[in-house]
Amino acid sequence: MLGSIHNGLAYVFLALAIIAFLMEAFALFDVVRRPAQAFPAAGKQTKKMWVIILGFATLFGFASAVGFPGMGALGIFSIAAFIAAVIYLADVRPAVKAIGGGGHRNMGPYGPW
Repeated sequence: MLGSIHNGLAYVFLALAIIAFLMEAFALFDVVRRPAQAFPAAGKQTKKMWVIILGFATLFGFASAVGFPGMGALGIFSIAAFIAAVIYLADVRPAVKAIGGGGHRNMGPYGPW
């Protein structure tokens, strides 16, 4: 009985690690698409700093999701990586997006439409 509970929890933590990794990868993809000048204009850290932070977050999230030894879903690096992605997605992304920093623009031959 106890073994089945342990296996069930292992699957739950694996699912959480995969979801966290996907969120970190999305945050990294999003920060790469944003223009660099929008970050200081929004009063946030530079784009380069966020690329570095989210790059490491994605690396640690991947290591946690694939079960790299010493990188459990509740490890300090995995939790820090998740928090970095949450801060970017909840605070930095909306501020940068409001400045007009979007990777997808509707541009015609004579300007935006």
